[in-house]
Amino acid sequence: MTVPVVNPLRIILATLNARYIHASLGLRYLLANLDRHGGAGLRAQTVMREYTISRPAQAVVDDLLVTLGPASKATQIIGFGVYIWNVTQTHEVLRLLKAARPNVKVVLGGPEVSHEVDQQPIVQLADHVITGWGDVSFAKLCRSLLDGPKPLNKVIPGEQPGLAEIDLPYAEYNDGDLAHRLLYVETSRGCPFKCEFCLSSLDKTAWGFELDRVLLALDTLYQRGARNFKFVDRTFNLKVDHSVRILQFFLDRLPARDAPKSEQLFLHFEVIPDHLPERLRVMLAQFPPGVLQLEVGVQSFNPDVQHTISRRQDNAATEANLRWLLVHSHAHLHADLIFGLPGETLQSFADGFDRLLAIGPHEIQLGILKRLRGTPITRHTQTHGMVYDTQPPYTVQQTDVVDADTMMRFTRFARYWDVLANSGRFVQTLAMVLHRLPEASPFWRFMALADGLWRHLGSTHQLTPEVLVDSLLDYLSQHLSADDVRTALLADYIASGARANPEALRGLLPRQAPSLPQTTRPLATRQDRHRTELLLIK
Repeated sequence: MTVPVVNPLRIILATLNARYIHASLGLRYLLANLDRHGGAGLRAQTVMREYTISRPAQAVVDDLLVTLGPASKATQIIGFGVYIWNVTQTHEVLRLLKAARPNVKVVLGGPEVSHEVDQQPIVQLADHVITGWGDVSFAKLCRSLLDGPKPLNKVIPGEQPGLAEIDLPYAEYNDGDLAHRLLYVETSRGCPFKCEFCLSSLDKTAWGFELDRVLLALDTLYQRGARNFKFVDRTFNLKVDHSVRILQFFLDRLPARDAPKSEQLFLHFEVIPDHLPERLRVMLAQFPPGVLQLEVGVQSFNPDVQHTISRRQDNAATEANLRWLLVHSHAHLHADLIFGLPGETLQSFADGFDRLLAIGPHEIQLGILKRLRGTPITRHTQTHGMVYDTQPPYTVQQTDVVDADTMMRFTRFARYWDVLANSGRFVQTLAMVLHRLPEASPFWRFMALADGLWRHLGSTHQLTPEVLVDSLLDYLSQHLSADDVRTALLADYIASGARANPEALRGLLPRQAPSLPQTTRPLATRQDRHRTELLLIK
């Protein structure tokens, strides 16, 4: 009797994540659906390799080739997930890979290569590109490449099956993923809204997976020890029945108050800000501190700008809902604003920033508009004088109402806001900046600080807490009592757990600054800082 030969490795699924903590949901979908849509045995010939964008391209190629094994007459395939944040690095990987092993079939997929395909250098290096959904099409392409008939086209439009035809990917998370990484999950795809800066504006609607099926998979993850879940649904609170069931699922699994930190839940949801019906409020109010993080896409409070980009948003309801969440829930609110939208001036953005700051979300994330390939925002390029960087991430460089120097000035503002405000390390000092500097409003007070720090430091990156403390004292003492500033900086520095000795605090620090307990969860610590910050800013 002949013993069947085990299929050798023929396929690698690969991507370059932004950070190790990010685990690719897209690759796991492809892996989970290989046998169903490509035929039995395909999964057994496939492995997944995840890298980070900081890893040298040659090191990535070396690892891929070792994994693939010696060159073979048999077809070998490497599929890459390509995104706006990794396309530059992936292009270099492909260049080196094709030079070393030209016969390897390279297949690209992902949002960055799903539009404007003929304009991209990375596409020229690939053998095939799947645009759009790849759950079904990648498996079929692999089977065709391995066994024939060979595909005729380089660019293959991805099939969009019913969600019931897609196998869920969550069994592809291994124990290391569960222990050390954020687990990306979804209960729906698509979005019914048409915000023109977002790729989801191309969707006709939102599609929901059968919820019992998803919850069963999430329960399996939970039983395996998963406690960190980041939902990527574009509009988690769109369908209230759907949202309530998901929240109840996790409420039923809340750990006891005295449970070890490793058992604590962390849930992240993206929500639309002006839709918070009573049933959803009742559920959200039941979660204890440190569990829920809500990412709220405000983007702009300017009605004219909202209309220009086809964004439907009730600003009054948005404000009321945010205030309700801050008062009646323990959710950590992470609110987003985008600068550089067509028609948005620096002053109108400042007005929106001040309005959002007065509401008091725990974090305000300041983004700058990026021209994602395929998005309808391009229709405003001529009429609003939009100029974008030609290299990823295609950030807007100027508009007809914001010149290039102002855009760079705001970029510095956003970076300093991140290290001073969103870090939660300068709670008392930030309150002084936002309320006691002489400029007309909090936005302009922080802008004055950002301008001063730039003049003093000439950099927005690699700034240690000590450099920031010394620079803040130098700037703020020009406008406020040096003793008051030093007192605030001292309190912030000690509370942050930093353990060096900045010049501004010489002779004032305890012999050994206390450090944070090792058992404290970083997220919970950061949220606690932001709650204290919120009280001081208000």
